[in-house]
Amino acid sequence: MISVDEAITSRRSVRAFLPDPVSREVVEHILAVASRAPSGTNIQPWRVHVLTGAAKQRLSQAILKAFYEEPEAHSHERLYYMAEWRDPYRARRRKVGWDMYGLLGIARGETAKMRDQHARNYAFFDAPVGMIFTIDDDLQWGSWLDYGMFLENIMLAARGQGLHTCPQAAFAMYHRVVREVLGLPGEQIVLCGLSLGKEDSGATINRLVTERLPVAEFTVFHDD
Repeated sequence: MISVDEAITSRRSVRAFLPDPVSREVVEHILAVASRAPSGTNIQPWRVHVLTGAAKQRLSQAILKAFYEEPEAHSHERLYYMAEWRDPYRARRRKVGWDMYGLLGIARGETAKMRDQHARNYAFFDAPVGMIFTIDDDLQWGSWLDYGMFLENIMLAARGQGLHTCPQAAFAMYHRVVREVLGLPGEQIVLCGLSLGKEDSGATINRLVTERLPVAEFTVFHDD
């Protein structure tokens, strides 16, 4: 069993997985542990859809069809980042993107290759388990914060089982497709997806290391 610190520092977004199956018992354990996340007045706003096998393949195929055939017809239900990028966030976003493409040998301007790499999201990066997370549309920002803690707990609990994850906002763009395939009620918003499984340690893309700011750059200590 790894320590809490090790679980946190070893967690990263893995984008290539081995096909080794993850048992339902392990998935249920991870979700049970994650459900201890705090939420305002204990309302527990999360709804989880676990996909494996043919069900995962059906969703992937439906989204990939929409991704390649009608990309302009899909958009987020809620603004995910900001209306217009500005620094320092724009610079950080660009850096991680070019670091990833650089590892894969994709040069600036090779938009078709970039697009194909982005499409890997919708195959859950070949992970044996995919998850889709939804939230009721009348819940407000506090519940979305609570949801973030639940998602982080899933990723850390997965590390405790020797597994890796990749949280994926990309699925929210295709909420209409997800809703149709999974039969979601209209009042539920697709928040994100997540891939879960064993890391393919031989995959080049999994050598990506993202940087973090030193504590001094984002913290103010008030002592007096």
